[in-house]
Amino acid sequence: MTEATFPQCRVDSERFMNPETTERLLNQIISVPGVRRMVLNGPRLPATVPYGPSKGIANPHPMRKTIRVGDQEMELQVHVGTVLLELENRDIIPALKAAIEPVFRDFSFHIKEGRFMKTEPSLVDFCKYGPDADKEIIGLADPNSRSKPIIIQGTK
Repeated sequence: MTEATFPQCRVDSERFMNPETTERLLNQIISVPGVRRMVLNGPRLPATVPYGPSKGIANPHPMRKTIRVGDQEMELQVHVGTVLLELENRDIIPALKAAIEPVFRDFSFHIKEGRFMKTEPSLVDFCKYGPDADKEIIGLADPNSRSKPIIIQGTK
């Protein structure tokens, strides 16, 4: 269980973002000091067709690309529509909004405050990472995923 309660916010875009917009958004977010954790939400983009008559064949989806966030490259595994953020304090929200406004020129977005990520380990976290899991990845486990979360070093 985490000791402190950190504020969380959600960036909702009007539509799903293409990889270039996602890359610009994530680079703007990591430029703001005080962002602790981030989760990208959207429909999954599997590398191979998961079921049906074409099961196992490569899935050439145009939105599944490798993007560069900070000094690290990562492959997008979801078509991003929502970004969940955990912040160190509420004072960061105006700076965060100012940083991401230039990214959304063609469509609108909303920043909402609330509780969007788990703050205590669940059964899925225990099964996926064990009893000695890093407290920073609590709530980031996808039970169907075989990969671990991607850690991006920000400005700290």
